[in-house]
Amino acid sequence: MITASQGPARIYSVSELTSEIKRILEQNFPFIWLRGEISNFRVPSSRHYYFTLKDENSQIQAVMFRGQNQNLKFVPEDGMSVTGLGRISLYEPRGSYQIILEYLEPKGVGALQVAFEQLKNRLASEGLFDKEFKKPLPYLPDAIGLITSPTGAVIHDMLHIIQRRCPGRSIDILPVKVQGDGAAADIVSAIQFCNDIKRADVIILARGGGSLEDLQSFNAEDVARAIFASDIPIISAIGHETDFTIADFVADARAPTPSAASELVVPVAIELYNKIDRYLSFIYDKLNHYIKEYRLKINNYVARLVDPRKKIIDHRLKLDDHSGRLYRAVTNLLRGYQDQFGWQQEKLTYNSPGRSVDKFREQLERIADNLNKHCQTTISVKQTRLRECIAKLNGLNPTAILSRGYSITRTLPELSIVRDAVAVSVDQKLEVILAKGSISCDVKERFKNGKKIV
Repeated sequence: MITASQGPARIYSVSELTSEIKRILEQNFPFIWLRGEISNFRVPSSRHYYFTLKDENSQIQAVMFRGQNQNLKFVPEDGMSVTGLGRISLYEPRGSYQIILEYLEPKGVGALQVAFEQLKNRLASEGLFDKEFKKPLPYLPDAIGLITSPTGAVIHDMLHIIQRRCPGRSIDILPVKVQGDGAAADIVSAIQFCNDIKRADVIILARGGGSLEDLQSFNAEDVARAIFASDIPIISAIGHETDFTIADFVADARAPTPSAASELVVPVAIELYNKIDRYLSFIYDKLNHYIKEYRLKINNYVARLVDPRKKIIDHRLKLDDHSGRLYRAVTNLLRGYQDQFGWQQEKLTYNSPGRSVDKFREQLERIADNLNKHCQTTISVKQTRLRECIAKLNGLNPTAILSRGYSITRTLPELSIVRDAVAVSVDQKLEVILAKGSISCDVKERFKNGKKIV
């Protein structure tokens, strides 16, 4: 219990208390490491990251501003366990405390590995890895584009292997940076340059092995999309057999090492020559076999061939025989058609339309005469009924009654018909409707049964 002897208690405003708490928090927790699981991750139009960090029992609001999150190698997601470095602050308008993060990395897995998996899954969902888009490699390219570092043993080994296996190939070397800043841009420019000049039949993208950080330029999205957009087939030869990059998945073919790519891109020339010799020998044997076989067939046909003049005479006799039979058949057919035509003509004359027309004309005249008589009878009956109806209407017409000297009296302005003298008053205006026209008058006196009504 607070007594007067203790002095007056200090009364804080909400703003003062909030400011004091914010000062204490920021002084005692300038920078701390914090781990937790991300939830409610969102990115508004400002491009800042807002999310909640939580564990089994508690949670804290977190924010990572655009200037810091653009340096991340991965995109945070709900459910991801992370470790971050930040400072505790308090958002005074709501009185809620939060951590403002300066650095963030996935827990247990490196940021580069997470970024690699995220980009791989996204490009796979877009179809950049699908086999239907893989272009076939030329069997024996005349020109090869080699995109790699101009220094190191890789380029020398590849040139030596290609020249040893199949000399005489044209090799365009496009030197690029294979790691570090600007390496991805160099690789994209080299791929586009090869496609612009259209000299190479195939492109080899090569470098030696290295760590995930060393191979980052080959995991860049720009490089992957440049490989996919290339009209020239591309072989990826990056790292050692166990190293895989995004470029390996997008490329039209993957070689486990640069040396393997050199062996994949061209066959061995001596083996080609030997194979050509074997094919030529096989073709010569087949041709000789076919020539002998067809020569035997020709000789057999020649022996069986009959003198063409005898064949012509036989066919001429057959033609004369068929011509005579055709003439007789046509003559008999025409004669049958003539007989059938004469019979149809007689039948048509007997059933001449003229006879039917005369018969139907007589029947039509009888029907028209009967119709005329029926119409006249009907009209006469209807006229009689019309006259009777007119007489009845005239008898009921009020105008006809007025023409015999009667009139209709109505009050003004109500236009009520007057049937009793008591229904009107002195000086009231009345309208008297006659057979021809009407008159307006005022009531001066009223009488009923000969007596004046007062």
